[in-house]
Amino acid sequence: MLLIPAIDLKQGKCVRLRQGRMEDNTVFSDDPVAVAKRWVDAGARRLHLVDLDGAFAGSPVNRQVIQDIVEACPDLPIQVGGGIRDEETIEQYLDLGVEYVIIGTKAVSEPHFVEDVCLAFPGHIIVGLDAREGKVAVDGWSKLSNHDVTDMAKRFEQDGVAAIVFTDISRDGMMQGANIEATRELARSVRIPIIASGGISQMDEIDLLIDAAEDGVSGAIIGRALYEGTIDLAAAQKRIDERAGIPPFTE
Repeated sequence: MLLIPAIDLKQGKCVRLRQGRMEDNTVFSDDPVAVAKRWVDAGARRLHLVDLDGAFAGSPVNRQVIQDIVEACPDLPIQVGGGIRDEETIEQYLDLGVEYVIIGTKAVSEPHFVEDVCLAFPGHIIVGLDAREGKVAVDGWSKLSNHDVTDMAKRFEQDGVAAIVFTDISRDGMMQGANIEATRELARSVRIPIIASGGISQMDEIDLLIDAAEDGVSGAIIGRALYEGTIDLAAAQKRIDERAGIPPFTE
């Protein structure tokens, strides 16, 4: 089980949104690279970067900041989402040193695209499924589709994606607790890893996530809780490792 700090980028700054609303954001730092280094120093084993401007624009906007973070954290796997809607963008990110690219809106609007890029970039494609009440949201969460999240997950599993990031957008950024049961239910329906996202706010939820690992929940993206201090990254990862019987890291 990985705890993955989220760095959401808007106009070159590190922000957090509430329920995906661009107008309802909190700026946590003007220096996303420093934020990335902070999480690395706290023991992060992967980072989750989102180009929020790119998600709404339909193409990368904060690419330079993402490149700066990748260069500052050369030994850390980094996954990037937001505005990734063509093969050229995927290739550019992978060339920068990004480990995984996350396909969101394009995966829902043109599902065959996922199959194509999984063949072109095997092992590097993650699909982000953002849902409210079981239906997938698109276009930076501004629209709800008619697609059932479980049906979409099963399709993308067949296409060969490395994992699925599942976000309950009614919980995201609200500090009201994650929809862990919905995440577990989705994980039970497929064999590929499911990464939980949205609303994780307290250490007690870490224990619930650990229990969910047996169903295929392999990680959790945490944002606002880290920035507001309700979850300590190092302490939470230590708890996970202890439950898993992983010895503490030593130099």
